[in-house]
Amino acid sequence: MSVSPQSRRVVITGIGWATAVGLTVEDAWRSLLEGRGGVSKIESFDASDFSSQIAAEIKHFDPTEFMDPKEARRTDRSVQLSFCATKPCLDGRRLDEFDRDRIGVVVGSGIGGISTLEKQHQVLLGRGPGKISPFFIPMMISDMSAGQLSIAYDLKGPNYAAVSACASAANAIADGFLLIKSGLSDAVLTGGTEASVTPLSLAGFCALRALSTRNDEPEKASRPFDLKRDGFVLGEGAGILFLEELGHAKKHGSPILAELVGVGLTGDAYHVTSPPPDGEGAVRAMRSALEVAGIQPEEVDYVNAHGTSTQLNDSSETAAIKDVFGEHARRLKVSSTKSMHGHLLGAAAAVELIVCVLAIRDNKVPPTINQEFPDPECDLDYVPNQSQDHRVNVALSNSFGFGGHNCSLIVRRYHDEQ
Repeated sequence: MSVSPQSRRVVITGIGWATAVGLTVEDAWRSLLEGRGGVSKIESFDASDFSSQIAAEIKHFDPTEFMDPKEARRTDRSVQLSFCATKPCLDGRRLDEFDRDRIGVVVGSGIGGISTLEKQHQVLLGRGPGKISPFFIPMMISDMSAGQLSIAYDLKGPNYAAVSACASAANAIADGFLLIKSGLSDAVLTGGTEASVTPLSLAGFCALRALSTRNDEPEKASRPFDLKRDGFVLGEGAGILFLEELGHAKKHGSPILAELVGVGLTGDAYHVTSPPPDGEGAVRAMRSALEVAGIQPEEVDYVNAHGTSTQLNDSSETAAIKDVFGEHARRLKVSSTKSMHGHLLGAAAAVELIVCVLAIRDNKVPPTINQEFPDPECDLDYVPNQSQDHRVNVALSNSFGFGGHNCSLIVRRYHDEQ
């Protein structure tokens, strides 16, 4: 008997990431639970002339551990990081038993191959147009992680990128959810990737005055919800999840880690870079996700906040959480792991949804580190400085992007019966 689109359930059966706090799921998760951050002085280029000289860089990364060396030379770092995060999602699966026409790939990126763009622009200026690499365009464009992953794993379903600034990965995951719910796909490889710790990218965010300038104490620079926060810390990395329709997962013996049950998508229609002070767009995104999931606000146990460590974001998100959850907001555990892995821009949401999956798996909530000076406008339980044991059955992840893009995702502990 066929399954109606309305009753198709979406489960998460694979996770992987590449972050400044670890390249494997367990290593990075251990770092987050121990409150160990990955922010330090930038080493990949000389940042001494920049107002912000710190970032959450991935050190000693060798892409040939995850992809063919020849292909690695022809791909941007953002694509290389997505391959690192994909490997644990798909390794060991008998993909030859899947209908590959019905496996989609949707991977978000806010900026795409910016390091390639910068390098090739220098070639143009110094050596002329005849020396530009023939691989420049396919290395630079934001959709190439989705394209290259589909080629590498022979996945022939819907294939594209989602680009919505810091909500890109969340939109990609939401699209994966909707593709499966609609019946267009049985499985979707999805998430986000970003490799934007580059001179031009850093200079741009410095010009916006969006970054922390706590250069003398990089490990304390990212401090979401703290009174003395002064901006976000740029990070790089990738997060990839494998979503499957429940029946498909059972048929193929896939390990079910959690169920993706709710997505909420809204626009602020307010400002290019700033959220509305009351978080009105975030309120509607969270409420929409709860409605789609059929979950009451008081059932949510943990919120992985967007929590960027900027003045406006943290206060408006706090206001939004209070609006949506009412008195229950005081009982919620709310944390921002950006305090440790930095802000991964278009990849952030995927890494943070994986945090929610692991919180459900282990009943542990990672901390928001660098909580030293309470902010009267940010007065929820942000799990200050130390992880906490806490029963997590339902977790919500928020992601908001420049341009007013809002996306909330909800995962819950999997039960065979709804």
